[in-house]
Amino acid sequence: MARKKVFSICGMCSVRCPIEAEVEDGRCVYIQGNPHAPGLNGALCPRGAAGVALTEDNERPQTPLIREGERGEGKWRAVSWDEALDYVAAKLNAVREKYGDEAVLFSDRGGPFRDFYRAFLRAIGTPNYNNHDSACARNVQNAALSVFGFGRKGVAYDLKNTKHLVVQTRNIFEAVNVAEVNNTLDAVANGAKITSIDIRASVTAAKADNFFMVRPGTDYGFNLAVINELIEAKLYDADFVKKHFNDFEVLAEFVKPYTPEWAEQETGVPAEKLRAFCRELSEAAPAVIWHPGWMTARYSDSFYMSRTAYLINALLGSIGAKGGLPIMNKPDDFGRKGLKSFMELFPKPKAKRADGVGWMEGRTHYDAGPGLVNLAYEAIVTGEPYPIKAYIAHRHDPLMAFPDVEDVKKKWANLDLLVAVTFSWSDTAWFADVVLPISPYLERDSILATKNGLKPSFIMRKRVMEPLHDTKAIWEIYAMLAKKMGIDELAYDKIEDVWNFQLDGTGVSIEDFEAKGSVGLADKPLYRNMDEFKFKTASGKIEVHSPKLDADGLPSLPPYKSPERPPQGRYRIAFGRCALHTQGHTVNNPLLHERMPENLLWINTTEAEKLGIADGDYVEVGSNGHRGRIKAFVTPFIHPECVFMIHGFGHTLPCESRARGKGVADNQLMPKGIGKYDKAGGAISMQEHFIEVRKV
Repeated sequence: MARKKVFSICGMCSVRCPIEAEVEDGRCVYIQGNPHAPGLNGALCPRGAAGVALTEDNERPQTPLIREGERGEGKWRAVSWDEALDYVAAKLNAVREKYGDEAVLFSDRGGPFRDFYRAFLRAIGTPNYNNHDSACARNVQNAALSVFGFGRKGVAYDLKNTKHLVVQTRNIFEAVNVAEVNNTLDAVANGAKITSIDIRASVTAAKADNFFMVRPGTDYGFNLAVINELIEAKLYDADFVKKHFNDFEVLAEFVKPYTPEWAEQETGVPAEKLRAFCRELSEAAPAVIWHPGWMTARYSDSFYMSRTAYLINALLGSIGAKGGLPIMNKPDDFGRKGLKSFMELFPKPKAKRADGVGWMEGRTHYDAGPGLVNLAYEAIVTGEPYPIKAYIAHRHDPLMAFPDVEDVKKKWANLDLLVAVTFSWSDTAWFADVVLPISPYLERDSILATKNGLKPSFIMRKRVMEPLHDTKAIWEIYAMLAKKMGIDELAYDKIEDVWNFQLDGTGVSIEDFEAKGSVGLADKPLYRNMDEFKFKTASGKIEVHSPKLDADGLPSLPPYKSPERPPQGRYRIAFGRCALHTQGHTVNNPLLHERMPENLLWINTTEAEKLGIADGDYVEVGSNGHRGRIKAFVTPFIHPECVFMIHGFGHTLPCESRARGKGVADNQLMPKGIGKYDKAGGAISMQEHFIEVRKV
């Protein structure tokens, strides 16, 4: 039988690369990058290539389940979709009737395919939509808002045309976005430089022209010294600053004490190397990208690291520039109508958010779109400003994402209902009252989405093969639940009807996606004329001093505070990502587990010698009453004050036979860490903990 090719969208991580899947006898047998997608060149990362293994995995949830025993006991009753959704609908309605519509909390992984279920949340009247970002990029989002008045996705990264890329808390060659990697390599081939600022020599650092191994927690200080040198040596773009800065003099005055010599003592980077680096930036400007960070849920001042990164980009004139951070374009920038939104069918709920975002003192400056789910958990415990009694964790595993599993479980004790909507087992799903299994991405259609950029487009995830088990697409789950709850506007039966609703008035049809899997909305990239551009701040300019931060009693530029040194015999715990795994949900994947079954503990050579640890030895790490066994990777290329591990290991669930008992879960080494967060940015400060290390 001839192979059939289907264009779709990968679902193995948050990048969502366009793919071309090959199907034979009803099964997907091969996946590659969509050859029509810019930057992919037909390539995929290892995770994307393992999509078939996810679908074929016999250890993923295969049918709806309702808990029989105590939460977390692992006693389940397999049920039909009708019974499961009747149960969830009845519980949700009971909570709404007794406590109000706003007593329902929802969190997800974010992404472009959210409109349908966010409309469901509006339909039931809750304002409490959240994403996972307080464990990821919330500091970056709120930093961008404080400087530009728009969020982090208001600018693009023009990697292909850059002349100097600076990555700080961004490991671009391992936390893989394939198009970004290819575009960066193209830029390097054309003479671009890379600078890596990190606590260890990642693959990105190994390929960089400059690698600055800074003391953990000193990134904000490093950035202040760079700003000092750019201004004092007159290396900044004076014309851009004059046109677009509201209060440049505030910045110039503030950074005066933070000289390269000061930074050398604080960060460990020699003053002359920092000065030479600043000259390189100036020579490459405005085609410079200083990445403001990706996963910045790290230190208590990571918000200010991201904020100063944006200010450095602005000083170099890279905001809006080709090869820098051009302004993101949407369909209407090309005279095209965007996709019709299901959310517009329902009024925005009037109740205040449970997490206090947007209205509570100290929290008015945060982006209220997805809020901060870690702060919403406080309402579950206290009942203030009102009780939260039902929680839907959608493609989100808070018990793996946030510190200290038992502490988070205690915060959920007052819930009447905990629902996990998931395509893989997770700690949260195992602790839930109901598991609603999502079909893996090869087995599901998704609603259409818009990919904004220099050339925006509409994208389509199309089902590649029929589901192997009793699982459903995401839109199906919420359409079926809507039907149970009498929400007729969302009670769809066919994906084609969903797509046609979205495409109404756009001039695009379903058939237009057949040729490439997406529909482009522009013939060529659009770089804005920055002379005419107005930022979305009150002044219409870039704001060093943020009135919104002022209103919450927070400084726009706080004096630098030196990070705490590790207590005797302990090390700061740091973690990150790799090319083989996506957080915890791929660790049990048969193919990916085979290639990386456990994580390693990076430890500095000198420190390892003190402890009698050789490379490859198993060591015990401990904190918070939790101890784990992990293999040591001894190297001089990590700062001696810290140790590092890949996130997502240390699984304990009996339903994950491959991952169970392999490696260590970093979040278990952070006692009550969910309460330790960056007050300015909102993200958890997960690298402000210290652990013991000893040879087994």
